[in-house]
Amino acid sequence: MLEYLALSGALKDKFPGLAAQIVNFKGVSVKRELDELEAYKEEIYTETRNRWEIEKLRDDPDFRAYRDFFWRLGIDPTKNRPAAEALIRRVLNGRPIPKINTWVDAYNLISIQTAIPIASFDADLLKGGLLMREAEEGEEFLGIAMKKPVVLKGGEAVIQDDEGLVAIYPYRDADHSKVSGATGNVLLLLCGAPNITLEKLKDSAVLSERVLIRFCGGAVE
Repeated sequence: MLEYLALSGALKDKFPGLAAQIVNFKGVSVKRELDELEAYKEEIYTETRNRWEIEKLRDDPDFRAYRDFFWRLGIDPTKNRPAAEALIRRVLNGRPIPKINTWVDAYNLISIQTAIPIASFDADLLKGGLLMREAEEGEEFLGIAMKKPVVLKGGEAVIQDDEGLVAIYPYRDADHSKVSGATGNVLLLLCGAPNITLEKLKDSAVLSERVLIRFCGGAVE
């Protein structure tokens, strides 16, 4: 049975068709790097450059769906690009994706292949269930690689567990629940938007299982 992230009533009403699919991984092994993964990166880079033209990205219906979603959230997608689009643009500009660890590097490649933004959380650092809702004015959020928390203006789509915010959806994860070399269990999130079909999320989840287990081991719960 497919599992989807719980949404607040306000978000459901405001964004019909919004969904994010959850995949739970158990017993993964996260390393700094892996030669086989580095070779796979080059394969995906070549495929990406053959598939996309940077001038035409904004005309693709999936990218337009995320851009429209960002605008409605009050986020300028030309300044804070949807994660998948940002990664693809990076590759098309001849720049490799940042090397973080085998888990993050592998799911970034999946995001490049599918054009679906992906979030990941160390499942053992989450408290209770997750909920996506609209942010309240003045809430603070500390994302990965941020030196100080950002103060939210209200209305952003955020994800919380029972103790606080774990992501600004769908482009920034919290520092405290990030996947690291000490992580064994992961909650992976395929981040949809209005006009992104559930079938596309499902296909992306299938690819995620295959690629992440190949490079990081473990199994899907």
